[in-house]
Amino acid sequence: MPAPDGFTFDTTLMVRDRCLCLAAQRAARALARRFDDALRPVGLTSGQFSLLMSLNRPAPPTLGSVATLLAMDRTTLTANLKPLERRGLLSVSQNAEDRRSRLLHLTEAGRSLLEQALPIWLATHDKIDRQLAAFDGKELRGALNALT
Repeated sequence: MPAPDGFTFDTTLMVRDRCLCLAAQRAARALARRFDDALRPVGLTSGQFSLLMSLNRPAPPTLGSVATLLAMDRTTLTANLKPLERRGLLSVSQNAEDRRSRLLHLTEAGRSLLEQALPIWLATHDKIDRQLAAFDGKELRGALNALT
């Protein structure tokens, strides 16, 4: 079936070259693979590292606040919490002040694993920063954060 007038392969190339969503998805996947590979020796994925790090706060956060920070829906976050909870890296409790919400606690085992993972994360991040030295990393993060 022929393409409608004006809808050619050039249109596909224009979308590929202009699409911020595609560029962000590709970059996110490439970054996640790098961090997943780096964190594999400590048994974490990049997403698990981010999730556990988001719990490293003076007071246990609510499930909702972590979901917002990680830009995840609650159902996806809950599914991602379960394997970490089974490993004893975090615990979930009911919020005594609001029984409808749950609090997420980083356990000592979780904190210890993050302490092992942090130097790996830093070294990986430093390598990526060097590869992106021609770009302003603070400006790039600011632009990405502006989208959220």
